[in-house]
Amino acid sequence: MTLLGPSGSGKTTLLMILGGFEPVSAGRLFLDGRDVTGQPAETRGFGMMFQGYALFPHMTVAQNIAFPLKVQRRSGADIKQRVAQMIEMVGLEGHGHKRPAALSGGQQQRVALARALAYAPPVLLLDEPFSALDRNLRGQMQDEMRRLHRETGTTFVFVTHDQTEALALSSRIAIFESGRLQQVATPRDVYEHPRNQFVAEFLGDINILPVLDARQDGGHVTARFEASLLRVAATAGAPGGKLAIRPEHMRIAREKPAAGNAIQARVVDHIYMGAETQLLLETPGGQALTLNVATAQVSGHITDNASLWVTWPEERGVFL
Repeated sequence: MTLLGPSGSGKTTLLMILGGFEPVSAGRLFLDGRDVTGQPAETRGFGMMFQGYALFPHMTVAQNIAFPLKVQRRSGADIKQRVAQMIEMVGLEGHGHKRPAALSGGQQQRVALARALAYAPPVLLLDEPFSALDRNLRGQMQDEMRRLHRETGTTFVFVTHDQTEALALSSRIAIFESGRLQQVATPRDVYEHPRNQFVAEFLGDINILPVLDARQDGGHVTARFEASLLRVAATAGAPGGKLAIRPEHMRIAREKPAAGNAIQARVVDHIYMGAETQLLLETPGGQALTLNVATAQVSGHITDNASLWVTWPEERGVFL
């Protein structure tokens, strides 16, 4: 379960409330039907992985992982066996004798994760644990997180402001803005069926067209945008004044197609991004559009000020 939103939206505050580190000003908190609102952090039994890892610098890897087990007064043999299991699980064999200062950032993160999972908590709380890692290492740790989630069966509550990370990792995403919950759904649902404009714009690029006279017409909704009549599948939601289409669902054509949605636009700028080129367009009425096209498909007619037709399928679009 990922808590996603911009800085200051309330993600970490909610995580601290779940962990028992922040008081609840209103409402109740239940764990498996049991009210734990007033229960202190140390008796909830949750695992916590902080953004800065919070490893004990004077302890070895093995001692860091063993620490919560000692607090629980486990037997020495049990602790030794469990520490060995956790070191193997996070791929740190041969590093148990080292102190955190001798480890890389990714290795320190693995130690923090092993320590948080060592006593098999029912819930593991993670506060932006990948924020200090470079892009390649983030990808590796995301793969590791997915594997550990499958193997342990522990509920992970994960805080991030990285949309791509949230989409890649989550079973469900809760999106926050200014302390308010905007939408809770699967990654596919929040991306393809955003509930409102904030969610639509927060999860990547999107084109939002102000439309008029949106009305149900059998299995479709029709609406006017500038000089064009648009048709949208009825699954696009309740007809409204804003129609949103993701750039990857749009295509460009030199001539107006015989069927399907099409609006005219001119190229304002194009940005080379390697495998893709981003086109910045503008309609005759001044509406800005963004499209991503494969760079290999960008031909000589796609130049600044070129006039094109932008098309997309009827089933691609959602009313906000």
